[in-house]
Amino acid sequence: MAYVSPTKRDQNGSYTFSSRPRPVEDRSKYREAPSEQTQSNYGNIMYDRRVIRGNTYAQQIIPTTALPDPVEVQRQQEIRRRNVAAKRAREQCRTRTPEALQGRKHIDVQTDLYLEELSDVIVASDIECQTDAFLDKPATPLFIPAKSGKDVETQIEEGELFDFDREVPALLEVLVGKTVEQSLEEVMEEEELAGLRAQQRAFRELRNNELEEVLRLKEQERRRSKEKERRVAQQKEMLRKEREVAEKIAARAFTQQYLADLLPAVFTSLRSHGYFYDPVENDIETNFFPWLMAEVNNSLEKRYTARALLDTIIDDVAQKRQEAFKDTQ
Repeated sequence: MAYVSPTKRDQNGSYTFSSRPRPVEDRSKYREAPSEQTQSNYGNIMYDRRVIRGNTYAQQIIPTTALPDPVEVQRQQEIRRRNVAAKRAREQCRTRTPEALQGRKHIDVQTDLYLEELSDVIVASDIECQTDAFLDKPATPLFIPAKSGKDVETQIEEGELFDFDREVPALLEVLVGKTVEQSLEEVMEEEELAGLRAQQRAFRELRNNELEEVLRLKEQERRRSKEKERRVAQQKEMLRKEREVAEKIAARAFTQQYLADLLPAVFTSLRSHGYFYDPVENDIETNFFPWLMAEVNNSLEKRYTARALLDTIIDDVAQKRQEAFKDTQ
């Protein structure tokens, strides 16, 4: 049994009524007795969300399962993934034709039960047929509409419908008047056209003069702008040269001031490191001193050799004298 909320009163004093949704009860095919009928509570359908109000042609009906079940979606994705993996495994396990050797290539071969000849040239045959000659179209008969109505005739005597002497002068007056009037209009139109042509000619001459004046002013303005650009470029070039000259003068002054103390220090350092030397001193240090030291070493070696030889001789003589002295004793 559905729960029916009691009637409530809002702050504004209006009554509201709402009820929870409930399933439809099973009813018997035939009406039950009054004593056996179950008592059920009914709600106001005007406030039931299941009742659609207004135009239902463009009503957007939301299905009962608007959002898919995530478990079902995951299961379908797993099945699809397994199918793809099984298909890939079957393709890998399938025996394939080995690659062709170097210099050869595979060709397509028919494996059907009934072979069919393959050819790039399509067999064609020419077939001719002759049609009957065209027959001349017969002449179309003249169209004569069917006669309708009744024929009636009358007799007109001379002078009954038209009197020349009485009616022709009026016609002549009209024709002559219209002719003269048309002639006058044509003359006036020609004079007006001549005036328009003269006015157009004057306007054309005035426009040509104005165009020439405009062209002259444009050319003058172009020459002035060109002269202005040339003067501006010349002034910029002059300022650039003046700036370069000022920078060169400042650089020269700074260089002179910087090199005033730099040159003596550089020459002193170079002289101390031996880059600037006296040729005689350098010749004595590089040539004379090595030769002198070599000669001194040679003379000392000779002296040391002579002393060693003299010491050896003296030692031999002393030993011989000592031996002789021992023999005499």
